[in-house]
Amino acid sequence: MVAEKFRDHFDFFIICDKRARRNDKKRLGSFSLSIHFQLYCLAHMYRNKKISLVMPCLNEEKGLPQIARDLPAWIDQVIVVDNNSTDNTAAVARSFGWTVIPETRRGYGRAYKTGLANATSDIIVTMDGDGTYPRNFIPILLDVMLEEEIDFISCDRTGHKDRPSSFLRILGNDILNLFIWLIYWFRIHDSQSGMWVFKRELLARMNLTSDTMAFSEEIKLEAFTLPGLHARELVIYYKERHGESKLNIWRDGFANLMFLFKKRFGMLDKAEPLIANDWRLEARDLEIENQKS
Repeated sequence: MVAEKFRDHFDFFIICDKRARRNDKKRLGSFSLSIHFQLYCLAHMYRNKKISLVMPCLNEEKGLPQIARDLPAWIDQVIVVDNNSTDNTAAVARSFGWTVIPETRRGYGRAYKTGLANATSDIIVTMDGDGTYPRNFIPILLDVMLEEEIDFISCDRTGHKDRPSSFLRILGNDILNLFIWLIYWFRIHDSQSGMWVFKRELLARMNLTSDTMAFSEEIKLEAFTLPGLHARELVIYYKERHGESKLNIWRDGFANLMFLFKKRFGMLDKAEPLIANDWRLEARDLEIENQKS
């Protein structure tokens, strides 16, 4: 049911996104379509959930304007974590009225930890600052999440890209997906995706240790293996990057593979939760453990 519902919305946004890009040179056409999207989004938001968007950024002055162009206006909080950028990332983000949090300690995971710890809304949406992830999909992901009572959504980019990735990127992702299945016993199509939608309260239960690129797979490992948590993977459209990629395929790929084994076999220290524990969540966890025993 979830897959069929989401596939219909996915097809709708693919068509609209392509029309928007064709009309980019025709300002009136683009403006009309953006208004259509805003009305569509506003009509489908409900339950008065506050939404935070968190983006780790390292030299993303070119990507942030692309995000601002069609970011839904109803998002309550936009956090840009400036991970020691050397360009105008912070100034560009502030020009859109977004919150900029400096994080001088380099690292994808380190930047995310700082941003997530400062998010205050009921639901957190994440994406990279290079403009690749579709802002237009945010309302649909939220609708599916709330209607189907999903706690964590990981977005699958594979096979749905504006331009195909390199062979090495695809191979590396597939290898990591395979090892996740072999040693964690759940299937995922895109373990390295940087777009997630989840309830903020989950951060109190997650053991997030990585300060590196491995943070992306780690948060999914936590979400898909924590007891009593409903996690799903849903497809998205993936756009062309603005700016340079920060990924080192060989170094990061090998490090991410080693991280899977270290986490699985208890070779990592336990991390402090990013937010304080809620007694209601602790009671739920205790009830789940009692049911098992």
